[in-house]
Amino acid sequence: MKIFLLCLFFSQQVFAQNSTPEDKVPRHEFIIKNFTTEEGIVLPEAHIVYGTYGHLNAAHSNAILLPSHYMADRHGYEWLIGPGKALDTSKLFLVTTELFGNGHSSSPSNTPEPFHGPRFPLMKIRDNVEAVHRLLMEDLQISHLRAIIGFSMGAQQAFQWAVSYPVFADRIAATCGTAKTYGHGVVRLEGQIAALTADCTFNNGDYTTPPVKGIEAFSVVWTAWLYSQEWWRKELWRVGARPGTTFEQVLHEYRTNFIPGADANDLILQMRSWEYHNVGNTRGFNGDAEAALRSIKVPFLYMPSATDLYFPIGDATYEANFIKGVTFKPIPSLWGHTAGAASNPEDDKFLNETIGQFLKQ
Repeated sequence: MKIFLLCLFFSQQVFAQNSTPEDKVPRHEFIIKNFTTEEGIVLPEAHIVYGTYGHLNAAHSNAILLPSHYMADRHGYEWLIGPGKALDTSKLFLVTTELFGNGHSSSPSNTPEPFHGPRFPLMKIRDNVEAVHRLLMEDLQISHLRAIIGFSMGAQQAFQWAVSYPVFADRIAATCGTAKTYGHGVVRLEGQIAALTADCTFNNGDYTTPPVKGIEAFSVVWTAWLYSQEWWRKELWRVGARPGTTFEQVLHEYRTNFIPGADANDLILQMRSWEYHNVGNTRGFNGDAEAALRSIKVPFLYMPSATDLYFPIGDATYEANFIKGVTFKPIPSLWGHTAGAASNPEDDKFLNETIGQFLKQ
């Protein structure tokens, strides 16, 4: 049942993974031979799928990187792209990269043994950044970016770029994501993993049929954190709903159709990438996230959602204190985490205006 949720956040961001023949966003794939992860595991081949919008100029100086968020694909930033939006593809060349573990780039579900399924190595945010750095330098011959803009796990990558490659981009913007996953976020992610893996069909990741009940339990737990409590109290799920839609229908849709076709091991791999993120663990900072944040050199637009339960505004406020060139601009929204990807018209307008102005400064 495709009810009004098709208009909401994860419908916009994730359903696009099943692209149609009319897809006008070119799909590219970059392969790195013998890619060594931060944990020291060597993948014979690491594949990174990415999309491009617009045209790279002769000087290769008009590029902006948009790294993907949880289980999203190369279409995940279309709320920011096009006429009247912050990113004008008649002037800019946009690169939208896909995280390891999304089912398209190298993932547990598409990598042969000895790294198939639960044997796929942990991929940290730094592994993703290192791989995309090689993609830009080797595949596209881009050695400098106009900007990096990231939402959620894309924001985690944006922070890591700012620390690992402090002058690679002129400006960096992060919406609804922090530089470190703190203890409460780890507990939340572990709870979602526990819900998924409790399904006996999961079989320690060596399932022969999808662990449907586990994925449904994971989906319900995830949904509880997606929007603010006030969003639910005010029944904002009715926005755009068909007349007569019930709360029970809404919950059923999230339970059974949250991320259609997603593989359980892929879901877990990206949760582990999220969970282990800490810019302080970048080489040279000895686990000190505050020191890593102080090292950021370029103007940084930090846009938490005022009601985000994944990346609470308190964590973002704390981190902003250590960034010298920060513009701290919370999104005044009841739409929780989804506000950072323009899940409703008001947040869409606020994001595009704020990011657009930041890029023009």
